[in-house]
Amino acid sequence: MTGNDSINSRDGTYRDHHNKDERERLDWQGRLLDMFTLPSKMANLPSLVFVPGSWHRPECYGKITKILEEQHRFECISIRLPSTKGDPQATFKDDVDVVRAAIVHETSQGRDVVVIAHSYGGMLGNSAIKGLTRSPDTTSLTAIKSPSSGASSQSIPMSSTGHVIGLILIASGFTLSGLSFMDPLFGIPPPAWRVNKETGFAELVKSPRELFYHDLSQEEAGYWVSQLTPHSLKSLFEGGEYAYAGWQDVRTWYIGTVEDRGLPVVIQRMQVGMARGMGGIVEHRELQTSHSPFLSQPDRVVEIISEAIQAFVGKRIAGSEEQKSLDRAISIPSLQLWRPYSWIRFGLPLGLGNVIGRSLSFFGWARGVFRSRSR
Repeated sequence: MTGNDSINSRDGTYRDHHNKDERERLDWQGRLLDMFTLPSKMANLPSLVFVPGSWHRPECYGKITKILEEQHRFECISIRLPSTKGDPQATFKDDVDVVRAAIVHETSQGRDVVVIAHSYGGMLGNSAIKGLTRSPDTTSLTAIKSPSSGASSQSIPMSSTGHVIGLILIASGFTLSGLSFMDPLFGIPPPAWRVNKETGFAELVKSPRELFYHDLSQEEAGYWVSQLTPHSLKSLFEGGEYAYAGWQDVRTWYIGTVEDRGLPVVIQRMQVGMARGMGGIVEHRELQTSHSPFLSQPDRVVEIISEAIQAFVGKRIAGSEEQKSLDRAISIPSLQLWRPYSWIRFGLPLGLGNVIGRSLSFFGWARGVFRSRSR
């Protein structure tokens, strides 16, 4: 080795150590920056409360909560329902109380909340947000009321409490105040399940794979079937007095499932039309999936959730600009005069639902007038 080679070698070693020290310094500065900036970024985002449907554990949301937490920095809270813990005595109110407690835990710390609910969970999400939304005429104090009691349990200054700012329903329904889950069906179970009075549970009689997961691989569908739990009959047939139409208090996004074999998409569209006919502000999207889009198309579900939250908060969510658009797979159901197929596919169910919704609103108004005059 020549002298110059020795000098160059020492210079290279020095530069390597210098660059390493510089990288470590910058990395440490970056960590310090994250320590101070990430909490403030997180504080500006709403917390997401996930409510599963009948027979399902909260783990069914794992694919989408992982993306939302890691890529979008959301705080995600998934609820385990008492009605799915093997207790036949678990009631609808028990389920509502658990969901509400999770929401209040966030709002009491000043964080806004978006509730995301699937199937039966939609009734719980709707009912649990009673009194927790921000009304247009909110005063300096906001009373948080229990849905089971007319009395205020606590009052928190508006500056220190959060609110439910949005509701996202996935293959679900629009709750009507005062009606239990089975009341609109006149207490008659759908063909997919039956009443077992001996056990106190709702028993599936249709293949769970066909009902919930037909667009998953056989292996993955088998796994999720193995995760299903018994569901209490009491929670389905009782508790109408605790049911509340929360969608009338807050902006709602609905994710429909076109290939659903549990809740036909025609019924879903009619319900969206009904909610709009009753004055609800509902944004509608659809995916070509089974009853469980969060398992078969998690990226697309996350894209819709991200879009919905941006609409709720009025600003872009971190990470959404990096997400590849999947708009072609996400449809917006609407009647388009220049596309005749949309007249029957979308226009008929949405229009019929709208008529039903307006009729229900008129009936409610007329009943109120009659009662006031009869006093």
